[in-house]
Amino acid sequence: SPTHHQSRGGSGATTPVRKISAHEFERGGLLKPIISTIDGTPTFLTSSSDDPIQISGHSPTPVRRQRRSRHELRQLDEKELIFELVKDICNELEIRSLCHKILQNVSTLLHADRGSLFLVQGEKGGGCTPLPPGETLRGRCLVSKLFDVCYKSTLSEMEKKEEIRIPWGTGIVGYVAESGEPVNIPDAYQDDRFNHDIDVLTGYKTHSLLCMPIKDTNGDVVGVAQVINKIGDTPFTQQDEQIFSSYLQFCGIGLRNAHLYEKSQLEVKRNQVLLDLARMIFEEQSTIEHVVYRILTHTQSLIQCQRVQVLLVHEVSKGSFSRVFDFEASDLNAEEGESRTSPFESRFPINIGITGYVATTGDIVNIANAYEDSRFDSSVDEGTCFKHKGVLCMPIKNSMGHIVGVIQLINKFNDLAFTKNDENFVEAFAIFCGMGIHNTHMYERAVVAIAKQSVTLEVLSYHATASIEDAQRIRALRVPSAVYLGLHNFAFDDVHLSDDDTITSCVRMFLDLDLVERFHMDYEVLCRWLLSVKKNYRNVTYHNWRHAFNVAQMMFSILTTTQWWSILGEIECLALMIACLCHDLDHRGTNNSFQIKASSPLAQLYSTSTMEHHHFDQCIMILNSPGNQLLSNVSSDEYTRVIKVLEEAILSTDLAVYFRKRGAFFNVVEEGPHWGLEEHRDLLRAMLMTVCDLAAITKPWEVEKRVAELVSSEFFEQGDMEREELNITPIDIMNREKEDQLPLMQVGFIDSICMPIYEAFAVLSDKLEILVDGVRINRDHWLQIAEEHKLLTTNNAKDSNDNVTVSKSGGTPDSNNFESLPLNNCQDA
Repeated sequence: SPTHHQSRGGSGATTPVRKISAHEFERGGLLKPIISTIDGTPTFLTSSSDDPIQISGHSPTPVRRQRRSRHELRQLDEKELIFELVKDICNELEIRSLCHKILQNVSTLLHADRGSLFLVQGEKGGGCTPLPPGETLRGRCLVSKLFDVCYKSTLSEMEKKEEIRIPWGTGIVGYVAESGEPVNIPDAYQDDRFNHDIDVLTGYKTHSLLCMPIKDTNGDVVGVAQVINKIGDTPFTQQDEQIFSSYLQFCGIGLRNAHLYEKSQLEVKRNQVLLDLARMIFEEQSTIEHVVYRILTHTQSLIQCQRVQVLLVHEVSKGSFSRVFDFEASDLNAEEGESRTSPFESRFPINIGITGYVATTGDIVNIANAYEDSRFDSSVDEGTCFKHKGVLCMPIKNSMGHIVGVIQLINKFNDLAFTKNDENFVEAFAIFCGMGIHNTHMYERAVVAIAKQSVTLEVLSYHATASIEDAQRIRALRVPSAVYLGLHNFAFDDVHLSDDDTITSCVRMFLDLDLVERFHMDYEVLCRWLLSVKKNYRNVTYHNWRHAFNVAQMMFSILTTTQWWSILGEIECLALMIACLCHDLDHRGTNNSFQIKASSPLAQLYSTSTMEHHHFDQCIMILNSPGNQLLSNVSSDEYTRVIKVLEEAILSTDLAVYFRKRGAFFNVVEEGPHWGLEEHRDLLRAMLMTVCDLAAITKPWEVEKRVAELVSSEFFEQGDMEREELNITPIDIMNREKEDQLPLMQVGFIDSICMPIYEAFAVLSDKLEILVDGVRINRDHWLQIAEEHKLLTTNNAKDSNDNVTVSKSGGTPDSNNFESLPLNNCQDA
């Protein structure tokens, strides 16, 4: 379908997938590596000795053929001579070498003393050369690739000569380029178009002159060839023009091929430079100053201009700039040039007319003379030694196309105007700049957010931890024995204990497991940590501090009764006790499913075991809070081990994890455990957490019934929230309208989840059979209630049918009969 390849909304990735396979590149044989290493640094640029488009190790330039001498050439007739000279240039792809051969060959053909060749540069409508004051922009120009070449001239000699630029339409060469017509002058000094200054400079006297356009296959002028002074002091003839024209047709093809080859080389080089510039930008994105400094220095180096500025658009007020960075060519030569890593800021005046226009419209501005543009404010140059001439200004956009800044280049070197090539290059580079600036902004925001989070956590940690005064108060209390508190009893009930009693009971459990002595715990820190844990439980109906305390008591009772503490070791016992006390920290009275349905921030943080991950994070926060660092005296290795076991234990309280692991645990129980195996102990710890978490189901009926009412009440509260806030119908166990089905659902819960795990533990230790007995007794109670409710429902239905029958026979049912039905039993259940 048309939308099949569209990017996901909001991802920022709107670039279509490139429909190209890497297999297509195999047609060219083995290509050169994309990345090379120069001075130990990876780069996309090739070394200067490499041909940018060299393929399979073979140079595209063939072995040079031996050129015939001028004497040999003169022995040939006209056709053979032209053919020989065409062969001489047909395989030459290097432009300067080709131009040198062309000039030597035409000198031979026409018996001329010397020649010059000018190539067209610049695009139509774009300037490439400075013009005299008051003269309008003419567009293209002609550049002397080689000047005054004679037959004995060598290419190396010619390359030392300075380049000459001739404006389009100026002089004889300019006229020939503009008109496309040849010019044959017997006496140059008699023609007004001839520039006498060149003879003065060179000391050479020009007499006859033949100037001919070189055209490509499309008929466009690509250059102008000029021969001077026919040997014998005679003017060039009509036949010379025909021969010259015939040969230049082949030269036009050769020049076009050489130009295409050079262009392909430059394209490759340009792409390499862009990739390397992108790499340099993305290497350093820690601060906006570092990124902008790299942008400025590399742009100035690349485009060769006097000044570069980057202006960042204000994020809130889009009509203004928040920061202005500038860089001058002389900055690189300053003493601190090499050591600087950040740019100068607000050092130069801003021509707000041009930069503001670009920031507002997103258009590119390229002007050769700033003073002739109405948008330029000339006052920025007043009182300075600097004068604006050429200006290239373009927007910097992020990946979503929003303008985040403006880059402005001022005064290209050698008084040249910024060309279309400059525009294209800076425009492409600006894409990487936009991404770099955007990424750095995001990074800086993340750094600020982390700093704010750190401060917030510090504040929350202070308010979430218990006071030192409360810790000292608990420390002064007497800690009763475990026997007195009944902590070894599987039927333990905390209903008679005060909150302080629960804290001292926890202290007793830590003392009796020898955790305080073994891990060198500060007694006051232990008391404060326990109080802080208690403080971080919310006042929800069931998953509160009392539940956590009961889970810890069951763990203590199992470890001591079965002597498994000796199997697991002190580190794992410590982690399990901490896990029991912290396994529901900051519980909100809603389960993982609710967090996902509500798209809560917690669900966005953790995709699986949402609440369990949060409980663990809260646990770590308290352990790291000043005055609560319970593990401050353990070794680094022991700390790492404790935290690993602690995390696994808390995550194991997710019933989804229980279902995933219990099959493997049952196999271990059936085959016989080997507690020396880490895998077997991992399973034991995970299942122990579930056994302790669900331990209320093993308690005496009075305790189990009270806990079940608390659990169902919390479930119904979540169901009400789902119905009212999320507009969904809750599942039966959380649906207040299905309250009468709870006894039967409780039986199903015991059969599917509780009974299998407690029976497995009874196999591991006969001292735990009492837990299985407790589960069976409570199951029988729930089943009895369910059957009584079923019988009651059946009787109610029968009575209702009888009343309907009476009504049909003429009687009127009394509504009070319905109110007197004995439904209280169901509600009590």
